[in-house]
Amino acid sequence: MSWSPNHPDSVDALFERRKAPVLALADDAREVAEACHDMARRFHRGGKLVVFGNGGPSTDAQHVAVEFVHPVIVGKRALPALSLTADVATVTGVANRVGLEDVFAHQLRIIGEPADIALGISTDGDCANVRRALETARDLGMLTVALTGGNGGAIAATTGLHHVFIARSTDPRIVKEVHVTTYHVLWELVHVFFEQPGLLAPEVAS
Repeated sequence: MSWSPNHPDSVDALFERRKAPVLALADDAREVAEACHDMARRFHRGGKLVVFGNGGPSTDAQHVAVEFVHPVIVGKRALPALSLTADVATVTGVANRVGLEDVFAHQLRIIGEPADIALGISTDGDCANVRRALETARDLGMLTVALTGGNGGAIAATTGLHHVFIARSTDPRIVKEVHVTTYHVLWELVHVFFEQPGLLAPEVAS
């Protein structure tokens, strides 16, 4: 079988499919900086980060939480964070009693505070329990941040969310790759702001 650089599974094609979504994230640099600034202000006021997602994004949620609590970069300050997907007993107990769609929102109603940050991750933007949790967080006064894919789905269409970032690809593998890059950037810039309190004035975000 002949092989061509234009073959859909060629190395060139594999990288080309990833180029536009990554460049789109770079185009959102100011919005990302604004989200990080808002997150840093919440941490500065004693808030915590609460992360959640289904399936693959559930492991991303745990990844985000551990990086804030136990920074891989030596010398960076640990910041309070937890993943709502990490406790199997709670997740399955709530899902059994109140339903899967409320599994994250129910937990937020118990542990969420207005100073906190809610970060919801959904590959296609249509996860009902992630959307409901973000709505609950919004109603509690929490800062809401969403990572979605495709066209953003129902989550991007939800009113009142503070920051929504869309990995513009329908390939779930590429969406996940962009999400990993996005939350690593969030982690890094949050520390830039948090470690320099003079940058935490409301008007400073770039």
